[in-house]
Amino acid sequence: MTGAEHDRGARLKQAQDALRAGRFAEAIRHAETLLAADAADSDALYVTAVGARYLKEYSRADDYLQRLHAAAPEYGRAWQESGHLARARGDRAAALGAYARATRYNPALDASWRAQAELLAAQGRKAEAQAALAQADRIAALPRELIAVANHLYEGRLARAEEICRHYLRRHPRDVEAMRLLAEIGKRLGILDDAEFLLESAVAFAPDNVQVRLDYIDALRRRQRFAKAREQAERLHRSDPDNVLFQSHLAIESMQTGDYDRALELFDSVLAKVPGDPATLTSKGHALKTMGRQEGAIAAYRAAFATRPDHGDAFYALANLKTYRFTDDEMAAMHAAVERPGIAFMDRVHISFALGKAHEDRGEYAESFRFYEQGNTLKRRQTRYDADRMAAELRAQAEHCTPALFEKHRGAGHEAPDPIFILGLPRAGSTLLEQILASHSQVDGTLELPDILALAHRLRGRQPGVSRYPQVLHDLSAEQLAQMGRDYIDNTRIHRQGAPFFIDKMPNNFRHIGLIHLILPNARIIDARRAPMDCCFSGFRQLFAEGQEFTYGLTEIGRYYSDYVDLMEHWDAVLPGKVLRVQHEDVLDDLEGQVRRMLDFLGLPFEAACLDFHKTRRAVRTASSEQVRRPINRAGQGAWVPYEPWLGELRDALGPLAGGE
Repeated sequence: MTGAEHDRGARLKQAQDALRAGRFAEAIRHAETLLAADAADSDALYVTAVGARYLKEYSRADDYLQRLHAAAPEYGRAWQESGHLARARGDRAAALGAYARATRYNPALDASWRAQAELLAAQGRKAEAQAALAQADRIAALPRELIAVANHLYEGRLARAEEICRHYLRRHPRDVEAMRLLAEIGKRLGILDDAEFLLESAVAFAPDNVQVRLDYIDALRRRQRFAKAREQAERLHRSDPDNVLFQSHLAIESMQTGDYDRALELFDSVLAKVPGDPATLTSKGHALKTMGRQEGAIAAYRAAFATRPDHGDAFYALANLKTYRFTDDEMAAMHAAVERPGIAFMDRVHISFALGKAHEDRGEYAESFRFYEQGNTLKRRQTRYDADRMAAELRAQAEHCTPALFEKHRGAGHEAPDPIFILGLPRAGSTLLEQILASHSQVDGTLELPDILALAHRLRGRQPGVSRYPQVLHDLSAEQLAQMGRDYIDNTRIHRQGAPFFIDKMPNNFRHIGLIHLILPNARIIDARRAPMDCCFSGFRQLFAEGQEFTYGLTEIGRYYSDYVDLMEHWDAVLPGKVLRVQHEDVLDDLEGQVRRMLDFLGLPFEAACLDFHKTRRAVRTASSEQVRRPINRAGQGAWVPYEPWLGELRDALGPLAGGE
């Protein structure tokens, strides 16, 4: 801990101690000194908001809370404080909304559940009040340690949550709730294999615990074990076929296994019971989009926001088709929704990105950039991406993955030649390359598989703040490397359809080319690269389902692209000939030449179907799904040019790479 961090911690403790002792003005004074150093310090803002409310300075408290929501939009305790403030002001409707949002972000907030129960009962909504009270009673019945774990978990203190939970489980090894919480921590840390194991055990101990089984389904889906996830969803559905929650989960898992007809049948069954449900309509739209049924997808998305005008997911889904153009009425609806003070955080993010695309389509570039910037700023605050830390991780790859490492392990690893890794940055044309190659009779297209990233995470070790990877690669035995390669082949087999080769299109695998080579020395690797300004600005315009946090800022994405280029130069130097670089612009200029070049690299005969890639019928789940169903085109080339007045930060971050475009 640095001296500055120590001083902050001491000052914060003074503020919190004064608050607990009822010395509210003193608490605010201590917190204000922290805010002078960092105006977005969420802990200090929380103290000041609570202190001002107790002093009955309600306007001041509201000001602090608005700043706190901007700094930490998903901080459940902050929304609970908004509920307390609204009740103090006599605004019961606002209080109920704030308490509901608080429990959405932190389900362990007992006070928010009880407050909801009281407010709902006063409105005569007895069933909802009883449900809220049941949640409060469930939390109250939990051991004190697990309540602490839950609060640390939902407030983002994962290391502390894990420490307490593991300590508790050592004394109570069959406690299902502790296992469920530790699995959730694992999912948030990306340790999905541990999460799956914990939840599999919890399901065995408590087979009738619905929440545990739903969490298990979620873990299986994240690990892309779609068949097992569907089996679990089928089991829930059989236990209560009319339960709309179970129908929804089975529909989603049916989509993941490619059974879109069953998914659509189940979505329609849910909609028959809950007409106009926006989440179900949006999921149905996603299924139709993946199948290439664009008209049906559009109808489903439009029906979703017709039911709930601020349902951002549906607006963004339309924008993300890339080919849809919003009507004047839809534009007006989005503008009205995004300006509404009480709109949920992710709805505001989704609509901001959708408005960015909508104004872009109309040539209104200043307004377009304003909304793209707004959406990115919100996401950047949420993700708290650290560009310096990422740069250090990539430098560590170059530092430790040396010629000596590869010479030491020469001949090790698993000999399978099956995988074709397409990697690089998102929005660099990798989906197009995958669609081209997956049109070949000997190549299966799969997904952005998480297996290499998960393996790298396991190799880091469990000590908080200390990573053993990539230096641990020097210490692995030939047997360990071969087993890791075999495990990769075995675990990815479920995604294949029987062709001798298959594609893993996870872009972030470029960080781990050394690891890939050590465990699968015969795998082929293609670096999908796109001109820097086009690639970076395309990423900035895209809201990703998860991951890719570096895209939510012009400086951040520019630095990441530059660091990526540096690391790829390192791989070229230490593993010459291992990676084939395919420039997106070259594919646009000479499709057949680049197709033949890739097939030669892969040792595959030329097939004309690769040139007619847009006719290949397969599910495509990335943001480029509609684009790769059309012949080769230049629609996205130079899209950054009209925005040049606002892209100074990106140019600065790219440095010499930005020149000449």
